[in-house]
Amino acid sequence: MASDRIERHQVWIYLAAILAGLGTGHGLAAAAAVFEALLWPAIALLLFATFVQVPLLHLREAFADRRFALANLLGNFLLLPLLVWGLLGLLPPEPALRLGVALVLLVPCTDWFITFTRLGGGDAARAIAISPLNLVLQLLLLPLYLWWLLPEAGLAAAFEPLRLLPAAAALLGLPLLAALLAERWIEARPERASLRVLLAAWPVPLLALVVFLIAAAQADAVHGAGTALLAVLPAFLGFLLAAPLLAWGLARLFGLGPAAGRTLAYGLGTRNSFVVLPFALALPAGWEAAALVIVLQSLVELLGMLLYLWGLPRWGFPATQATPPGRGRPRP
Repeated sequence: MASDRIERHQVWIYLAAILAGLGTGHGLAAAAAVFEALLWPAIALLLFATFVQVPLLHLREAFADRRFALANLLGNFLLLPLLVWGLLGLLPPEPALRLGVALVLLVPCTDWFITFTRLGGGDAARAIAISPLNLVLQLLLLPLYLWWLLPEAGLAAAFEPLRLLPAAAALLGLPLLAALLAERWIEARPERASLRVLLAAWPVPLLALVVFLIAAAQADAVHGAGTALLAVLPAFLGFLLAAPLLAWGLARLFGLGPAAGRTLAYGLGTRNSFVVLPFALALPAGWEAAALVIVLQSLVELLGMLLYLWGLPRWGFPATQATPPGRGRPRP
């Protein structure tokens, strides 16, 4: 399918979009405000197309496999926040950089997590079932995590409620509500299921448009940040290395089979970068680096997923994986 080919090459699509955006932004610096204005509806469309793929009306199905659900909850909402706490200690004391890293690493992915699970021999049904639970919990817990991890005084001013609530309502609430209504409408009649298939092809080109617009609007900020952005790379690389190790340990602990273990690894290794992007873009002047950090993380993550696709089936969760000691036969 054409959508599968696009998904396999999405890393290079996004990289080309960023480079094109930076070139356009430098060449048309006076148009930065136009690019920023176009960015908001592009993000809203991207979130809608993504949320439609998440079975929001079927949250109960996330617990159909309780062992996998518990492993996911323990990994994404306890162990990984502790890992992020440790990684933040490696960063320079620049608040915008630390905020960007925390924002993006604390929220589990709900879109290309499913894509890479399917491409990497995981269990796409489990991935789809757990996605609405991950989405709801990350939105509820993110403020608590930020309060715990980033107690800096300047953060309170940056997260002024009157500034962020409109962005949250417009760029998260409205697409989420529209996706819920669309899901109910699609499921009312079987012949409407083709619409969801059509919308499934939207996220990659829409995300490419979003990163192009961000790069074009923030070209000067990228130039100003310079090598400071490189300071966050060790944290992102450390996260990508630690996530599959945690997944391997949790899979052993809960007696998960190879397919479920790979699904868990992709679920822990991928993050919901563009769901937190509206918050970063709504921050006041001086915090532009937070959004740039989030975009950088998405590129590092996509390159990391190429290594996951190659390595997880060979070493982490091979098809001939033995039954963990003291457990029954692992689930497929």
